[in-house]
Amino acid sequence: MPKKILLDIDPGVVDALAFCVAMFDSAVDVVAVTSVGGNVPAPVAARNLQALIEFIDPPRFPRIGMGTAADIDLPIDFRNLYGESGLGGVLLPVAELRMQHPAEKVICDTIRSDPENVMIVCLGPLTNIARAFIRDPALPNFVRHIYISGGAVSARGNITPCAEFNIYADPIAAKTVLDAPCTKTIVPLDVTYHLVLTLDDVDKLAGTDNPAGQLYRGMLLPVFRAYRQHYGIEGIYVHDLITYMTATRPEYIETEEIPCDIETSGTITRGVTVFDRRDKPEWKNNIEVVTTLNDAELIIPNIINLLNSTAEKISKNNH
Repeated sequence: MPKKILLDIDPGVVDALAFCVAMFDSAVDVVAVTSVGGNVPAPVAARNLQALIEFIDPPRFPRIGMGTAADIDLPIDFRNLYGESGLGGVLLPVAELRMQHPAEKVICDTIRSDPENVMIVCLGPLTNIARAFIRDPALPNFVRHIYISGGAVSARGNITPCAEFNIYADPIAAKTVLDAPCTKTIVPLDVTYHLVLTLDDVDKLAGTDNPAGQLYRGMLLPVFRAYRQHYGIEGIYVHDLITYMTATRPEYIETEEIPCDIETSGTITRGVTVFDRRDKPEWKNNIEVVTTLNDAELIIPNIINLLNSTAEKISKNNH
């Protein structure tokens, strides 16, 4: 039976691809999707989510919630990598909704309507989830599981020397979620750094004669150029896509329960995930950490297959 998931994303190219995969993935039933500011500001993320849904036109629309800006300033965004639109320069047409449902309300309503059956997959900062938990303090008791794309155990950071972006973007929200009494798994940079999307992988995607193939390439190719220019890398890290795959296919992962806390206010340590790995930890275990990817060489090919399956279904819809 497909897993019921609520997808919280900040599209952004990689999150947009994860959304495309999820909406036609037979392994899941996407009951709700919420946008959150992160890779792009919250209004851009909200617009991109609505535009992607209109483009994909899935057979069954999930509940949609739009996030607003975090209460904490975000001193950086990634439009230098992902373009002003956040989608690599692709600008999808959209009839913007006048009435937008707040993300935290959609999260609360979705979990409350089907308690203990909905898994939350968080691919951006944790602003929306924290706000939902503050709005409804008992809500964590009814969440089946939360998967979080973020953090670093011993890997280098990807936004500061030691902090990962999703946690850094709203560390107070991340700590709120970390402290909540529900089952949580974090997928850190330590494992997601090992997989990179290459131009050879893009060549295996649907071609430009397919509407989704046009979208994939239109989003990805400018990001390859930006990664080469800014990082000197011939490829793209796809941390959030890997998190989606491991959350929906747990056979890919090995986990270990490790006590964790988050630095919320340090000048050079904002957003650092601190794990108590002493021989005799003094902190209580509060999160499962993905430590190993099983059959890692299959994850990117399976992502390509899922994207192509989505492209085929979108093409049929357009005809």
